[in-house]
Amino acid sequence: MHWLYLAIAILFETIGTTALKASDGMTRAGPALVVVLAYALSFWLLALVLRVIPVGVAYAIWSGLGICFIAAIGWVVFGQRLDAAALLGITLIVAGIVVINLFSAKV
Repeated sequence: MHWLYLAIAILFETIGTTALKASDGMTRAGPALVVVLAYALSFWLLALVLRVIPVGVAYAIWSGLGICFIAAIGWVVFGQRLDAAALLGITLIVAGIVVINLFSAKV
């Protein structure tokens, strides 16, 4: 169940960060409310996950996948293009997450 909670926490973190961009500096009430609620749910679920998964592993997966999803959303939704260095960095983040999941005894 903790992996499902982690996946949902990543989803809410991604929603919250997307709404943060849409909130225009927290000046738009609707998106700002989504930011607060989504981050609250994300952190609550992450806290539940930390009962089972070590904090370093859980946070690496949570933040790493969040970065990748937000970069993709920025590209598709907001037209924010990534250069070669950014794409390489994101590839390395994904590789790190794969290594953690495949080879860490703590997972």
